[in-house]
Amino acid sequence: MHAPRWSAAFLLATFFAGAADAQAPARLRVSENRRFLEDASGRPFFYLGDTAWQLFHRLNREEADLYLRNRAAKGFTVVQAVLLAELGGLDEPNAYGDLALQNRDPDRPNEAYFRHADWIVRRANELGLVAGVLPTWGSYWKQGAGQIFNPQNAYRYGLYLGKRYRAASLIWILGGDQNVETPEERAIIDAMARGLREGDGGAHLITFHPRGPGQSSLALQDAPWLDFHMNQTSHGARDHDTGLFIERDLRLQPLRPTLDGEPRYELIPVGFYMANYSRLDRFDDFDVRQAAYWAILAGACGHTYGHSSVWQMWQPGRKPILWPSVPWREALDHPGAFQMSHVRRLFESRSFSKLVPDQTLLLNAPQTGGAKVRAARASDGSFVIVYSPFGEPFTIEKSRLPAKRLKEIWYDPRYGVAHLVHRTDNQGFQTYTPPTRGRGQDWVLILEDESAKLPALPGME
Repeated sequence: MHAPRWSAAFLLATFFAGAADAQAPARLRVSENRRFLEDASGRPFFYLGDTAWQLFHRLNREEADLYLRNRAAKGFTVVQAVLLAELGGLDEPNAYGDLALQNRDPDRPNEAYFRHADWIVRRANELGLVAGVLPTWGSYWKQGAGQIFNPQNAYRYGLYLGKRYRAASLIWILGGDQNVETPEERAIIDAMARGLREGDGGAHLITFHPRGPGQSSLALQDAPWLDFHMNQTSHGARDHDTGLFIERDLRLQPLRPTLDGEPRYELIPVGFYMANYSRLDRFDDFDVRQAAYWAILAGACGHTYGHSSVWQMWQPGRKPILWPSVPWREALDHPGAFQMSHVRRLFESRSFSKLVPDQTLLLNAPQTGGAKVRAARASDGSFVIVYSPFGEPFTIEKSRLPAKRLKEIWYDPRYGVAHLVHRTDNQGFQTYTPPTRGRGQDWVLILEDESAKLPALPGME
């Protein structure tokens, strides 16, 4: 056994972002009510992630800077990337010719490779982004031909990473698109988590990215190191209700925050792992929006976006996985990515950490299929948010809201523009008919207490 070649702990200061005009929280924690994330000052943290799985492995510093600036400018708060990457992560060098490990040995990390990863983590923090770091893709700890980890070296590797990134603004994401299915696999994951926690002194939250469609809670609900749950609703079908995964997690004890870490990607073929899929039938920006609003209104502490070209940083000359059709630089600016900023703006403007899912608010609303309407209310009664994916009408008993006077607002999730349409009392039943109807014509209704004087959304000024 080779002695581990570890560098000194890699120190990162807290940086003020440039393009993002924000400061990355140096530490994140679980909120007191166990449903959301927050920074060390108690300010709610909205997890808006992007899957950039091959970021450390495929991009040079100039390219990584371009990617990170783009995501910061669009309002993302987390970038999810893998140190030992899925695509050639052990046998193909990074952009500078460096392999991640010497001789595929977790006890022999290549210092040059990890210095490049250091730079990306530091740059992300400078731009106000939290690094969502996967120590390894799942194929390397999963029992099988590609396995390189056992409990002993998994612990040492976790310790090495924990020490190296102790001062970074970071979330550890174990798993990597695999599920724990045997006691031996559980021992490896537990050991790596123990190493991370000992190495960073408990400075960072830890979660687990499962294979989809799946949930971290199915195998790891009893894991003491698991700070919040992550699910993967995956890419199998249109109108797959992402909120169901969130609802299940929030019924468990002990209660943990939860979110979707890999929903349907923009431009990935629908149901590519099914026998009858078509390469030409692709998820679009509506599918992305629907997944986000359904999950958040079901109680998620945030959401993750993904794009078929961006996760793999595909460009001509690279082997394509699942038929990416657009180079990653161009794909950065596809509609779904822009629309995620509208998601964050809306929920942060209305104190998302007050939200309590409440389907009982809805009367005569579609409750199944792609048109399913979801609703949530503020715990103090100051506002209600309702999402109608197909623009179908729904009815609310307004007297259930404590405010005597209400503002009725339609929010367009395609453009992030709000329209104040009425001021009214809280009496009686009201049927709300969105301005347009059909697939891709989704609308958000906001009912808010007029006396609360909540911030004006774009279009309302």
